Amino acid sequence: MKKLGILISGSGTNLQSIIDNINSGFIKNAEISVVISNNSEAYGLVRAEKSSIPTAVINHKDFPNREDFEEKLIEKLEEYNIDYVILAGFMRVLTKKFISHYRYKILNIHPALLPSFPGTDGQKQAFEYGVKFSGCTVHFVDEGTDTGPIIVQAVVPVLQNDNVETLKKRILAKEHIIFPYAIKLLVEDKLQISGRKVYIKDEPTENMKDLFLINPYSTS
Repeated sequence: MKKLGILISGSGTNLQSIIDNINSGFIKNAEISVVISNNSEAYGLVRAEKSSIPTAVINHKDFPNREDFEEKLIEKLEEYNIDYVILAGFMRVLTKKFISHYRYKILNIHPALLPSFPGTDGQKQAFEYGVKFSGCTVHFVDEGTDTGPIIVQAVVPVLQNDNVETLKKRILAKEHIIFPYAIKLLVEDKLQISGRKVYIKDEPTENMKDLFLINPYSTS
């Protein structure tokens, strides 16, 4: 059984989708051992407690620097013998020390199609740029800002009557699908990293060579 440590800062909707997919049996061979937040008011903590998952609050403001904060994070994760760290809306940039401690064992969800629009407000960046497609990305975390090897992406069309909030909602719905899927692949040892590319063992490729999307769609 793989043990997951989930880091959150806010409402925890992606945490809830992971909980639901474990409970349904979609994600097998994994359990959430602890949910840690840097924000004591994060509703994700309530979600975890409702599912009888241990929680902890480690406020970054209580530490003089990032390194001391992350040492405490690592200490708590090691207490639960964590196999993988899942960033589900954790609004802190991790240092090289933390990342090297969990090399290729940290997953993050980003609300844009990386490598475009990294950093904060990916949905707003994409919307204001005028793209026809946006979406979300699950990737391994490395030392850069949203630069780690990409595991899975979902594409969401940007509609002409969209605003930033409507686009965010549609992207979030896809996050709730692809994040559990990526975790499922991870705990089943189906992911293989080669350079920048992540390969999925036994992935079907037949009848996909002509797959593409067009937005706006035209029948002419």
